[in-house]
Parts: sequence; structure tokens; C-alpha cells
Amino acid sequence: MAAQPVIISGVVADEMTKQSILQKARAVYGEQVVDRIQVKSRVSTPVGWTESVSRAIQPELKKVSQGKLKVQGTQLELSGKVQTQHDILPVTSAVQSQLQSPYLLKTALSVQEGEQKIVDDALADRIVEFESGSAILTESGMQILNEMAAALNRVQNKNIRITGHTDSSGNLQKNNQLSLERANTVKTYLISRNIAAVRLSTVGVGAAQPVADNTTPDGRKKNRRIQFEVL
Repeated sequence: MAAQPVIISGVVADEMTKQSILQKARAVYGEQVVDRIQVKSRVSTPVGWTESVSRAIQPELKKVSQGKLKVQGTQLELSGKVQTQHDILPVTSAVQSQLQSPYLLKTALSVQEGEQKIVDDALADRIVEFESGSAILTESGMQILNEMAAALNRVQNKNIRITGHTDSSGNLQKNNQLSLERANTVKTYLISRNIAAVRLSTVGVGAAQPVADNTTPDGRKKNRRIQFEVL
């Protein structure tokens, strides 16, 4: 599975501070780090700020997904997901132990839910798009499926049902056939991304299961979708 980017953003007072933070982040995360730090000389920070922030970037943070470490003055806020309840204390302690007064850590870590949530989060309410009236994926559709393949690698012990849906426009029989063809296209693409074929099944239900109003353009767009179900 491809490593997710670690984005470092915000504003610091000088280039030395920026490089210090980036150096520590890269020591922990390597090439995942994406630099979005801005340097503005008018920014003022509390005493020991650079050292405290750098020390807070600990290897234990790699246990956190969808994470965010926000630093505002002497207050650090850590949020995100961990695999188990037992990960919360080690992660919190690793960061807290590196901070000295007046720096304080506030955490909002929670445990990841089941495999279906992993898959749902990868889709993130987006639509896997196809060219109009066909089962040919668009570029944006392929990009979503690249991310879905990474998510499916995280639930390797589970099979996935791929369901194709259409809106209610046009012929019922043709819609049923198109929805199945699109589901099969998605399956073929995921196989090309090294997802085992035996894990994937497909079904096409046409317009039988709408999630929005088919009388509006926006509603019809939402109904033309691919659904991924962890079995």
C-alpha cells in the first residue's frame, strides 16, 4: 500500500525554524513529508517553541492515521485514529514526555472502526465516474479506485461486493446491464491494482436503489454510483 503523505503546514518566523521542524518530520516519516510551511518574519513564538514542536514529532505518531497535530502558542492538540485502544496511551505518553512547562498536550485520539468504515472513508462520499452512457472510467474515477485499492489492502481478510447503480433515466433493462458492466469495469481495474480477483464479486441493480431524487440533475448524479460492501 502506498504511504500516505504527511503534510506539514503553518507559519513560522524564520527559515531555521522551518528546517528544524522539517528535519525532525523527515527523520520520522521519510519521503512522506510534504512541506507547506510559510516563513513570515512578523510571526512571534513563545520561548522554546521550535524545540518543543520538534521534540513532539515522535515515531509513535506513525500509529495515528487521519491525524493532525495542531500547535497554537504553547498548546498542542493531537487528533486522529489508532488501531486499538491500547495504542492511545503510548502515543500520548510519547509526545507528552517530550514537552516541558508551559507546553501542554490535548489529545482526541479514537479507535478506528471496522473494515466497512475503512472502505467508506476511502470513497468519502465521492462518485466513481464513467464517461456518459458507458462503462469507461474517467480519470477522476480511476484516481478514486487507486485510493480504494489501497484501502482494500488494509482489509485483506475480507471479500468485497461491488454494486453498480444508475439513475432512472432511459430503459430499465439497459440500465440494469450498464450498472453491471460498470461494476465489472471497477473489478477489472482493481485487479490491475493487485487486488485478488477471488475477493471481488459484482452485481448491477440499475435504478432500483436510489439514494437521491431522480427528478433533479444533482439527485441523478448521486444515484449513478458504485457501492463497495465488505462481506
